[in-house]
Amino acid sequence: MEQQTRDLALFNLAIDSKLRGCDVVAVKVGDVAPNGYAIDRATVRQRKTGRPVRFELTEQTRHAIDDYIRLKGKTSGEFLFTGRRPGQGMTPRQYARLLADWLTSVGLDPYLYGTHSLRRTKATLIYRRTGNLRAVQLLLGHTKIESTVRYLGIEVDDAIAIAEQVDV
Repeated sequence: MEQQTRDLALFNLAIDSKLRGCDVVAVKVGDVAPNGYAIDRATVRQRKTGRPVRFELTEQTRHAIDDYIRLKGKTSGEFLFTGRRPGQGMTPRQYARLLADWLTSVGLDPYLYGTHSLRRTKATLIYRRTGNLRAVQLLLGHTKIESTVRYLGIEVDDAIAIAEQVDV
């Protein structure tokens, strides 16, 4: 039960936050649950860029984090997801292995997906539903819109499909 609770909290946080794997495993309890309960919106400084990125935590994610914190008796200064060594966070490699196990358990090929797939998931869905590239740029913490275009793999056909939905 403890493993499942942790895994659910980790998976949900990775999807909601749109953070890189190294940033997901570096999250501390105080970043997402400063008063012992998960908050609606959190801010985490990205390791790669040094810039803060803000994200929402869905109700499902908040419940998963709350359950995990309560089960493990976590406190504000601790890493949310601890590794094998006491007092240290989970490593990105441990996280990648967990994801590979999750993927295998649901019948997906772990060679086709990685921790970065979780970062892309919600960003891609937001873009497809809204067509708002600037919003996705902000959510991912990209400094250049061109980076977001490349990241999402937006093609001319995508732009035309969005344009066709707008009548003037």
